Formats: sequence, C-alpha cells, structure tokens
Amino acid sequence: MADAYTGRRERVREHCGAAGADAALITRAVNVRYLTGCAPCGATLLLTRDRALLSLPDDLPPDDSGEHLVDTEVTRVPVSAGTDTALAAAVAAGRLGVRELAVEEHDLTVTRHRGVADLVEGARLADLGQVVERLRVVKDEHEIADLRIAAEIADQALGELLESILVGRTERHLAMELERRMIDHGADRAAFPVSVGTGSHSGLPAHQPTDRRVEEGDFLTVVMGAQYRGYRVSTARTFVIGAAPAPWQVELHRLVFRAQRAGREALGPGVEQCVPDRVARQVLEAAGHTEVSPHPVGHGIGLEIREAPRLGPSDMGKLDSRVPVTVGPGVHLPGKGGVRIEDTLVVRPLEEGGPELLTITTKELLAL
Repeated sequence: MADAYTGRRERVREHCGAAGADAALITRAVNVRYLTGCAPCGATLLLTRDRALLSLPDDLPPDDSGEHLVDTEVTRVPVSAGTDTALAAAVAAGRLGVRELAVEEHDLTVTRHRGVADLVEGARLADLGQVVERLRVVKDEHEIADLRIAAEIADQALGELLESILVGRTERHLAMELERRMIDHGADRAAFPVSVGTGSHSGLPAHQPTDRRVEEGDFLTVVMGAQYRGYRVSTARTFVIGAAPAPWQVELHRLVFRAQRAGREALGPGVEQCVPDRVARQVLEAAGHTEVSPHPVGHGIGLEIREAPRLGPSDMGKLDSRVPVTVGPGVHLPGKGGVRIEDTLVVRPLEEGGPELLTITTKELLAL
C-alpha cells in the first residue's frame, strides 16, 4: 500500500509541475485519505515537489490521530486544538518558499481561501480543480479488495436478516438492525443510512424508514451498504412477505430484474456512460413505464457513496476498466409499492470475465 499512496501523490505532483505550481494544498478530507491512507478530521496535506506534510489537530482520539500512515514520506505536523490546519499548512508553504500554490477551490470557503493567501505571502494561488477526484475514478486492486470485503459484509448482514421473523417489525427497527449487523461483521459503519421500505413505501428512492410495520403480502425493499477501510458499496433488493407473491408483484419484480440485468451487461471499458441507463430504461419503457426518473441508473462509488462517473441519460464520457459503479433501476407504483434492485460492480474487459459483481445476495423474488 505504501507504493500505492506514493504513486498517487506523484501523479498530483506531475499535474502541479505541468501547471507551473510549486505545491498543492489538499483540504478535502476524502482526498487527504486517498493520498495518505489517513483521514483524520480536519487534516490538511501540503504536497511540495519533495515533501508531504500532514497538518492535523493534536487532540484527536487514537483512531483519528494519523498513527496508521503507511509510509514514511508523509510527515505529521501536529497543530494545536482550534487552529485551522489549512492555515498551518499555508504557513509551512511560506517557510518552504512556495511561489505558486494549487488549492482545492471547490472545498475551501472564501474565508479559508483568503486566510491561506494572506499566509503564503508573495505566492500566487491557483485552482487545483478536481485533479484528485479524477485520479480516484479508476481504482487499484488494493481499493477493489476493500470494496469486495465491504460487499461481503453487506451481503452477510442482509442474509442474516432475511432468516429472521420480519412480520410486525417496523422499517426503522429493521434499518437499525442492519446497520448494527454490518458493524458486528467488521464494517467501519454503514456506507449511508439504511433504507427499508415496506408495502406502499417499497421501491421508493431515498426512502426514510418509518414506524410502518411489515405485513403479510407486502413488498419489502432494502437499500443498504457497508463501509470498510473507508470504501463503500451499495446494494438494493426487494422481497415479498408471505407464502406467495401476487401476480402483479411477480411481473413487476421480473421487469425490474430484466432492466437491471441489461444495465449490468452493458458495462465495459470504452462504453459511453449513458448506455447502461439507456438500455435499462428501454426495458422499463417497453413495459409501459414511461415516466422520466430524475435519477440516473447508477454512478461511481468508492471513498464516497457517489463519485464520478455518473451513469445517466445525458452522460457522454466513456467508462474505464477498474471503475466500480452501481446499477440500480427501480419502479414505484403509487399506493401499491414497487421494486428496486441494485448492485455494485467493477468494470472489467471481457477478457477478464466482464463486469465483476461485488454484491451477490440473490436477486430472486424470495417469499419471506
């Protein structure tokens, strides 16, 4: 891993050199983690041509103190509590004679930007842009290994829940239990708040769990994900409660399954980002579901639950190999409920077996 972090920082240095900047100031927490392996709250990374200085508060608890840095190139610079680490790093940049400093303008507030400019006296500030975010799109095998473990944790927690009695329990209680089970199995935390929707709430995007209780004959939709070593996955499954699903439930589940499979199978290096969304929508529209969803069928995923690329109808970039994405179409029938099926996959070329499925809980319409 030490070599991986070193390589990432070198690519940022190369960009800075090509743009004429002496150094980069990385303030966005997720980017600090990507470049150092450590994401303490409030940390700032100053990256010069030959140094990597990590300014971090000196009163952090052990888990956030930066003691798990994986290579010796990064020098920790403790900063007294209450001091802005970005400003402390700016002082260090001034001492090192930095003449042009690239900063993450999309992360810095106006006040912090002014403070940095004042402290790097005589230096010009330039916008680093989303250089680090672009580097993060294609994952290395270390990152993919962490994503696999996160997926295994989520699958295990969901599988255990499905073996328990569900009738009579509330959406809120089931969501809390899933989050606890993921942590019990080694997750840092849930990748995002777990969503459980039953009955007329099933299939809703971004549903907030309520005190509605699970009843016989309900659809039950679970949208969840685990975070492991900072890396996140997302999965969604829909089941039916009771001995046998109604015909309309079987038909709707089969339709969404076909749409999701079409989207998954469309993934590949060089494929336009809009294609998985288009083929999934075509399946749904052919069955009469022509309403326009504001949500893309999927998106990139990693250290954040939503990263580039976006798999929406108007996204024209092309996919690369080793890019983890979600594919998760859904249909909701107001007053009745609906179906959502989502997986996290890694884009791979056909000679490597095609898209690598990380979330493997069955997508069959189980009667629970």
